[in-house]
Amino acid sequence: MKQLNLGNSGLNASAVALGCMRIGELPAEKLERLFFAALEAGINFFDHADIYGGGLCETRFGELLARHPGLREKILLQSKCGIRKGFFDFSKKHILESVEGSLKRLQTDRLDLLLLHRPDTLMEPEEVAEAFQLLYDSGKVRHFGVSNENPTQMELLQKFLPRKLIVNQLQFGPAHTSLVDCGLNVNINSSAGTMFDGSVLEYCRLREVTIQTWSPFLFGFFEGNFLVDSRFAELNTTLGRIGERYGISREATAIAWIARHPARIQTIIGTTRADRVADYSRGADVELTREEWYEIYRSAGNRLP
Repeated sequence: MKQLNLGNSGLNASAVALGCMRIGELPAEKLERLFFAALEAGINFFDHADIYGGGLCETRFGELLARHPGLREKILLQSKCGIRKGFFDFSKKHILESVEGSLKRLQTDRLDLLLLHRPDTLMEPEEVAEAFQLLYDSGKVRHFGVSNENPTQMELLQKFLPRKLIVNQLQFGPAHTSLVDCGLNVNINSSAGTMFDGSVLEYCRLREVTIQTWSPFLFGFFEGNFLVDSRFAELNTTLGRIGERYGISREATAIAWIARHPARIQTIIGTTRADRVADYSRGADVELTREEWYEIYRSAGNRLP
């Protein structure tokens, strides 16, 4: 599988990452099969958060790593912090405590990447900078990023950071296209031309920030999976037809659609089935034509101006 230089930082990660939000309840043998299927498919990047399964997902993953000494050196680990029950918390104290908890549960001495999990409007950027500096100096976190933030929020934080933010994790996929909609409908008085995110796609490209896309098969905000929804019949038909040309599934074609964008987006898949990991991952190495990309975009119900 091709790799991406995240944020031009020298951190080379697989174009498809495995999201670990739902692994907490997997039996040990199924988690083992999932993990090694990911490695076999070329995935070296695993995405966590302190809140996934109330910490259980990190715990189970850490137990797996403990059973296989030496594997930690072959993979990249990312976790996220900042979401608490009923509020967000980017305080220095919470960031430091969250990282300590993640490291303990994952049974590792470092995170390769730490993301702030959604924006905190009460953020004091100086406090975040102090926390990040302590984590970096101690060797506990190598790189930093954010999730679901707009350009101005990132600029505010970056002003106080001595090191560059290298990732912004955002929702994107064939049925959730807001990242590209407004850029395709500039100067048009329509909902598609409304800028909801401050042109974060273009900002990240300018600043060399890698976009990670979460839930590529969902539409709306956790509203459902377009692959099994009759409202997206045309999209599914188009994905199937184009996928046949390359010998890949609809899911893999959706990932190929994301990978085709020149922003070099990393796709995070959240499957817990080992048999699907290799299938989905094949899409990252298929390069769709420009015509195919726009055909898929239109088939999701999007109109070009």
